[in-house]
Amino acid sequence: MERSRRNRRISAAAALSAAALLLAAGCSSSSGGKKAEESQDTAAAGKADTPRMKIAMVTHAAPGDTFWDLIRKGAQAAAAKDNVELIYSNDPNAATQANLIQNAIDQKVDGIAVTLAKPDAMKDVVAKAEAAGIPVVGFNAGLDDWKDQGLLEYFGQDESVAGEALGDKLNDLGAKHNICVIHEQGHVALEARCAGVKKTFKGKTENLYVNGTDMPSVKSTITAKLKQDSGIDYVVTLGAPFALTAVQSVADAGSDAKVGTFDLNKDLVKAVQDGGVQFAVDQQPYLQGYLSVDSLWLYKTNGNVSGGGVAPVLTGPAFVDKDNVESVAAFAAKGTR
Repeated sequence: MERSRRNRRISAAAALSAAALLLAAGCSSSSGGKKAEESQDTAAAGKADTPRMKIAMVTHAAPGDTFWDLIRKGAQAAAAKDNVELIYSNDPNAATQANLIQNAIDQKVDGIAVTLAKPDAMKDVVAKAEAAGIPVVGFNAGLDDWKDQGLLEYFGQDESVAGEALGDKLNDLGAKHNICVIHEQGHVALEARCAGVKKTFKGKTENLYVNGTDMPSVKSTITAKLKQDSGIDYVVTLGAPFALTAVQSVADAGSDAKVGTFDLNKDLVKAVQDGGVQFAVDQQPYLQGYLSVDSLWLYKTNGNVSGGGVAPVLTGPAFVDKDNVESVAAFAAKGTR
């Protein structure tokens, strides 16, 4: 019964996501097909003629994490279409991220898109933005907190549901003992993923904390754990770069463990094609970035609020494995998946 309700929520949110995309497409030209045929200028198409606005995107991205390149590309694509000046900034330190939001408020931006990886640290400054009349949307991290903090909308995946789906996947694959590698301690979304895995996985799940800003340390920590316990048959990572490092750790440890992960990039897609990584859970970061910016433009220009302000728009989870990896490979090569 619980899973049935969860599936209905995913289906409903997916429909909302599709509706948001249709709204974006519909608002990209107010002239319709007939006028587009009548004028070459209108066919220059797809770019809004609404007044220029300024939108800030503030994330908790760590330097070198390629996942965020996909978020940013999606945001830039929406900004180009919507006649938006995009101000992107990031810092994994919660206090510094809060300061970046304050900088956006001081610049009197027209909207803010923010990640709530550590929501308590964002609460006060988000309230300041809202008090200043600046609409704020959330994405990627903060599913359990966006409504409490008064955000208009949220775009991302339910990390608990995604983790539970991965746990089920491991059961189907016959796994018995996995380590779930958390690369940022205290990050609510990452913790939720591993908690979800543990909830549905019938075998043993252990959390392994690593310093995600120091990849050599990540490699050595995973290697040491695999050498210590030969019974580990799966390494679950929470980001594509960490999965690729885990593949090296498995080899260095002389382990038979396999690697599965959350999130994609083009190198991870190649690893799935080659069999080095068994699967990835795709939350479509490009889509998250795109919808976050586009939703603020829609709100400012047409008063639209996806999900009615009460339901998130889910962008995942979806599994990418050897059976369907070719369908996303071309997009990954372009740097959008």
